[in-house]
Amino acid sequence: MNASIIPSARPLYRSVFLSDTHLGTRGARCDFLADFLRRTSCQHLFLVGDIFDGWRLRKSWYWDEYHDEVLRQILRHARGGTEVTYIPGNHDEMFRAWLDPIVPGGLEIAGIRLRQEAEHVTAAGKRLLVMHGDEFDSVVRYAKFLALLGDGAYTAALTFNRWFNALRRRLGYPYWSLSAWLKRQVKEAVKAVDRFESALANEARRRGFDGVVCGHIHHAEMREVQGVLYLNDGDWVESCTALVEHHDGRLELIDWVAANRLSFFTPRRTALSAAA
Repeated sequence: MNASIIPSARPLYRSVFLSDTHLGTRGARCDFLADFLRRTSCQHLFLVGDIFDGWRLRKSWYWDEYHDEVLRQILRHARGGTEVTYIPGNHDEMFRAWLDPIVPGGLEIAGIRLRQEAEHVTAAGKRLLVMHGDEFDSVVRYAKFLALLGDGAYTAALTFNRWFNALRRRLGYPYWSLSAWLKRQVKEAVKAVDRFESALANEARRRGFDGVVCGHIHHAEMREVQGVLYLNDGDWVESCTALVEHHDGRLELIDWVAANRLSFFTPRRTALSAAA
């Protein structure tokens, strides 16, 4: 991907899918996300849950200028003609209470349509079910206390990760994600991801869709599961990934940090100033 995108009359992408930005937390990479939104144009923008982190909001709240910039960029897209759809997740489940099943098309606020889930048809004719995915996470659905405990452990891991990587930087080593490594190494975590992917794919197949787009588990992936396309757009806490649809219907996962040679060590003030 070219780091210097020149705006044109035609949107850069047909569709963009983002999730798990966790606005309101220190771990949210709002600087990178604002950069992505500023330099990206699309016809359809899907916000696939956990955009705000209501769980952290109940305990503490963190907000800075980069969070403001993300909201400005989302509203800019909506005002500019992009069809913006917001599907709440489990961390921003407070918005689900606003959804009225008798209101066709969902609730619309400032040009952003709030939906429980959505259907998207690609330019290649593929019908995709778009949902956050927590409905198929048995821990979140049936044992919320364990989910909250897991969220606390994840937050602690991210905090430790910042200190750990500060030390690595002083020693001249590159950034390394502890929590992402744990997800890959812990056998039960790998099994849980597989079960989650299979459950989402099976639901899409049961309802006659060609594929499913989701978030929730912070693990970007694009693959076929028993003949159904499973698409997870990742997160903007560690991986900083987005799922995009090109105008010919081709789907691609974008790693914004790798594509633009960014560094998680970059001070946020510098990142914003450079992008302005």
